[in-house]
Amino acid sequence: MTWSEMRPLLEQACWDTLYMVGWSTVIAVVGGLPLGILLVLTDRGGLLRNVLANKVIGQIVNVARSMPFIILMVALMGFTRWVTGSTIGREAAIVPLAIGAIPFFARLVETAVREVDGGLVEAVQSMGGNTWTVVRKVLVPESLPSLIASTTTTVVALIGYSAMAGTVGAGGLGDIAIRYGYQRFETELMWITVAILAVVISVIQFAGDYAARSLHRRGTSGPAPRLRLLKASTAAGKTV
Repeated sequence: MTWSEMRPLLEQACWDTLYMVGWSTVIAVVGGLPLGILLVLTDRGGLLRNVLANKVIGQIVNVARSMPFIILMVALMGFTRWVTGSTIGREAAIVPLAIGAIPFFARLVETAVREVDGGLVEAVQSMGGNTWTVVRKVLVPESLPSLIASTTTTVVALIGYSAMAGTVGAGGLGDIAIRYGYQRFETELMWITVAILAVVISVIQFAGDYAARSLHRRGTSGPAPRLRLLKASTAAGKTV
């Protein structure tokens, strides 16, 4: 196969992969962010402490995370057909990709939010802040660099999932690698596809790491330092 024949295939495959991963990431963040925060808030010592709700949510997340993606795609075929009208194609692949990524991202969010200094939460509460204020003013801003890193990890994982989705007719670079590189013995095309995936993942990882570092540096001039000062003054007052 010549380059002139490969090029349109690769261009369409790249667009299909970015389309699937992009929409899946948006849905995963929208669904996983509140779920991860809720896991923290409902845990022991959380602002919305509810042990039963926490265990139920945590178990659902654990079961969803433990399911291999290829099995998840098969299990969700009926739901995917109901949502998109088909079980093949890039739109259909978004459904299992997003559903598989939501619990994955939720656990990463939970880990990031747990790292926030509890004293900052107490400082906001001492000023009369409610749960929503704590989430909006402390938990999300303080954990934002970690949340960006978590999003980057999720995107990289989704690229791998999208390649697996390509084996069942979802399109994208995985479909090209299997259909042409493996089944038609176009080894050169398969290795080009692997190289493109490696470059895309490297670029996304670099961009995510850079954004996380930049946000971490900017955090020294945001509202968090003022909250830390309030926390220190409150602690000093209690000592006196």
